[in-house]
Amino acid sequence: MAGLKTVDDLATSLDGLEGKRVLVRSDLNVPLQGSVITDDGRIRASGPTISDLTRRGAKVIVMAHLGRPAGEPDPSYSLAPVAARLGELLGRDVRHATDTVGAAARAAVGAMDGGDVVVLENVRFSPAETSKVDSERGAFAAELATFGDGFVSDGFGVLHRKQASVYDVARLLPGAAGGLVLREVEVLRRLTEAPERPYVVVLGGSKVSDKLGVIDSLIRTADTLLIGGAMAFTFLKALGHEVGKSLLEEDKVGVVRGYLDQAAQAGVRIVLPTDVVVAPELTADAPPMTVQADAMPPDQLGLDIGPESARQFSQVLSEARTAFWNGPMGVFERAAFAAGTQVVARALTEMDGWSVVGGGDSAAAVRTLGFRDDQFGHVSTGGGASLEYLEGKTLPGIAALERS
Repeated sequence: MAGLKTVDDLATSLDGLEGKRVLVRSDLNVPLQGSVITDDGRIRASGPTISDLTRRGAKVIVMAHLGRPAGEPDPSYSLAPVAARLGELLGRDVRHATDTVGAAARAAVGAMDGGDVVVLENVRFSPAETSKVDSERGAFAAELATFGDGFVSDGFGVLHRKQASVYDVARLLPGAAGGLVLREVEVLRRLTEAPERPYVVVLGGSKVSDKLGVIDSLIRTADTLLIGGAMAFTFLKALGHEVGKSLLEEDKVGVVRGYLDQAAQAGVRIVLPTDVVVAPELTADAPPMTVQADAMPPDQLGLDIGPESARQFSQVLSEARTAFWNGPMGVFERAAFAAGTQVVARALTEMDGWSVVGGGDSAAAVRTLGFRDDQFGHVSTGGGASLEYLEGKTLPGIAALERS
């Protein structure tokens, strides 16, 4: 792929990978309940590049983060269970270093043979990983770089972060993009440069503010936007509707009204829910009720798109040749409010075209609701990174690789 070197290119520059130490930045940020992994999708997605490197005889040192620890060691965010699961999926022993650049990491890396895999402890246990100060990140990256002869960036979900293990290490070692990153970029280029039409985008999730930039971009590239999730209530408010106790970003109502006008002028359809599943509050025994979207009671909280809206969204998707989905339609973790997300996911699997699930909560939702990744054209590992790419932003992790 133009601009990005591959593992083959790295092998050439290092005169082969046999016995070479290769630092790999993976995205292993999986959901945990205690120490139990509830969705191993990102670990599975990271496996092929790691396997490829081990087959070539490389010593593979994996860097990753988990959660948002406060820049210091926290056992609840340890990568130990992730390393164990990676070993199961790879069918080989994977050693977990109990620190990131300390004595344990140095000993683990020093004892490696070709084909071995070591997972360093959570890079975010160091405050320097996410520091806004270039010199602090650079110093930490320099410590990490001592473990490697080369670097492979394979954590697409973090490429939009200017962080030490993503950006700065790539500037210190001969670098390449792993197979996961190459595939993600290929998919996103297809969405932005040459989508087969009709091109339909489904946006959901909680906050419209998280997606303002991508909405602005999609109004210029998509044919239809389907808006669900809690972010739909800011759109409904912009139309003058009552939204009850639903999540609302009052300060974005004017911006959203401008997008509705802009879309109308561009001939792009924005489809909003016509009915909503509501409850007085989000509790296990909350009684769900379906109401019209323009007649929400003031004491109710919108928690899913309604059945009429779900059917309409499904119909629009059935006519699409390309579809991109980011963000659930409701609180899919609760059965009473999962139907909208379920219907949208099923429509994506049945459409006569190419469907892309945009990572993050969307990927978690399809797996939670019983869908397989191979039922979709592509399931991304990067929610925020995917959106920023579609928005037209330069991702720091890609920019660093292009200079390496």
